[in-house]
Amino acid sequence: MPRDRRTVLKGAGIAGLTTIAGCVGGFGDEEGGGDGQVGMVYATGGLGDNSFNDMAQQGVMNAQDDFGISFDESEPETEGEFDGAQRDFAESGDYDLISCIGFAQEDALEGNAAEYSDQNFIIIDAVVEEDNVRSYVFGEPEGSFQVGHMAGLLTSQEFAAGDGETNPDADVVGFVGGVESPLIESFEAGYTAGVEFANDDAEVVSTYVGDFNDTAGGQEAALSMYQDQDADIVFHAAGATGVGVFQAAESENRFAIGVDADQSLTEPDYADVILASMVKQVDTAVYSAVEAVIDDTFAGGEIEELGLEEDGVSAVYGDTLGDEIPSDVTDQLEESRAAIVDGDIDVPHET
Repeated sequence: MPRDRRTVLKGAGIAGLTTIAGCVGGFGDEEGGGDGQVGMVYATGGLGDNSFNDMAQQGVMNAQDDFGISFDESEPETEGEFDGAQRDFAESGDYDLISCIGFAQEDALEGNAAEYSDQNFIIIDAVVEEDNVRSYVFGEPEGSFQVGHMAGLLTSQEFAAGDGETNPDADVVGFVGGVESPLIESFEAGYTAGVEFANDDAEVVSTYVGDFNDTAGGQEAALSMYQDQDADIVFHAAGATGVGVFQAAESENRFAIGVDADQSLTEPDYADVILASMVKQVDTAVYSAVEAVIDDTFAGGEIEELGLEEDGVSAVYGDTLGDEIPSDVTDQLEESRAAIVDGDIDVPHET
């Protein structure tokens, strides 16, 4: 999409699907049709991923606590169910906002937003150019650059913490993606650039499992990197598949990097191998959209970009291992963060 067509803001019972009733708060009448009612359509993989979908749910739950809204949730099992899930919420006429979580909902929303032109929608991780859709996109390459910078620095030195350790003679780190798509490839691009910025001699090995909900596949992919390619650290952008990366890191006494949420907290069983997470504030995006609906300031047809400068993404050190990371590493990450925000480092979006 040409950039000059974008308005960029800086800052801040469904048929055939698994549906969970939200709790009714202070808005709306007993029939459920009043202001402040939200429909949530999650990405495939559903809730309980301790990552992307759960962050979105946290946002609407925070809005419920603060504004007394009600919400309903749909967890499509396949991409083919997105159209029906969106449509069922819109057709009811009960929802002030329908939140479409994930880039894979773009095609379905393009059609539904046009058909239900009076319905407010948001989409996370994609852009839909309709007057009733607010699109939220994140600076994933920037945050991924940061954790890549850390990985590139640590792989070149002897480092041991928790249950992991590096092999400084190898200088190899890895990336495991879920579905091969422009968005997930942008994580890889930023990560690789960060590794290379830190260490010209380091090698980045990568693979895509083809699924965001294949823990066994993630484990197999990471084990190959740790065992066969001598990787020290593996970063995943793979949803629930990434749990397998943590399992592999633990079994091989290596390190891993989480994504979307601080996974040293959401996956505490693996906190002794999670160096950091590339946190993506999906919760903030959902919350701000609900708040705008409540305040009657919701603006469709606009795009909100949340990068490092807006604290939409960040490298968050592991709750258990963070204090063990040498200060010379953390100091360099602070410098590269400032350089990215100032425009002195141009982070690529493609590999």
